[in-house]
Amino acid sequence: MTGLVCSLAAGFLLALMSSSVVAQPQPFITVASTTSTEESGLFGHLLPAFAKDTGIQVRVVAVGTGQALKIGERGDCDVVLVHDWAAELTFVEHGFGIGRREVMYNDFVLLGPKGDPAHVYGGKDIVAALRRIAAANAPFVARGDDSGTSKAELRLWSEAGIDPKKTGGGWYRDTGSGMGPTLNAAAAMDGYTLSDRGTWLSFKNKRTLTIAVEGDRRLFNQYGVMLVNPAIHPHVKQELGRRFIEWLTSAPGQQAIADYKVGGAQLFFPDAKGAPS
Repeated sequence: MTGLVCSLAAGFLLALMSSSVVAQPQPFITVASTTSTEESGLFGHLLPAFAKDTGIQVRVVAVGTGQALKIGERGDCDVVLVHDWAAELTFVEHGFGIGRREVMYNDFVLLGPKGDPAHVYGGKDIVAALRRIAAANAPFVARGDDSGTSKAELRLWSEAGIDPKKTGGGWYRDTGSGMGPTLNAAAAMDGYTLSDRGTWLSFKNKRTLTIAVEGDRRLFNQYGVMLVNPAIHPHVKQELGRRFIEWLTSAPGQQAIADYKVGGAQLFFPDAKGAPS
């Protein structure tokens, strides 16, 4: 009887130990990133490969670049991956982020309806195209959400010498939302809009929208990644976050970025190089 009791007790302890091993949570990090990395499908391609290589899960908060950086400032994520070079450098200079690395690039494209009321199709000068859109009072749908795309668009309007929010006429409209909803609004209104190429290629509801202007050097779109500073936010998972950044900028991570295509078209181009900034 005593032997039976001992055997049962040993079996119970073994079951407890086994269940505790199974119940161990999988390590994870939180990444605040742009809507373009999520809506383009890139993260859906990259993150399973990263988890397979490292055993680390990634939870993504997909918002505009400005919001992603604010999340990093508050310490509500471990890593930030965004696309506004100037804002990223300011984030680092103020001590909120460390070890910024360039990861990949693509470009912005000006989209518009096939009817092309502003007569900008086929152009290579984005600033000249914006001037024509404003002169024609043609509908332009903007994100207006402090995203990297929104900031790039406003810089281009500034270079064109136009403040579209002060011209009147109702032709310029903010959605205050991500790239996907903004593209839907532009498609519904037969309007123009600026989009990153990755989200555009993945977008299904194109309707009459097509690329009107591309290829201007001012449409270059660089992405950077950085760790939220653990000296300011000690709870940041710096070891796991560094592994994510190292993987993204390593040969396997860069190849995974290059391999992601939609309809045979490459959406992002890896360009990790040099030391962290």
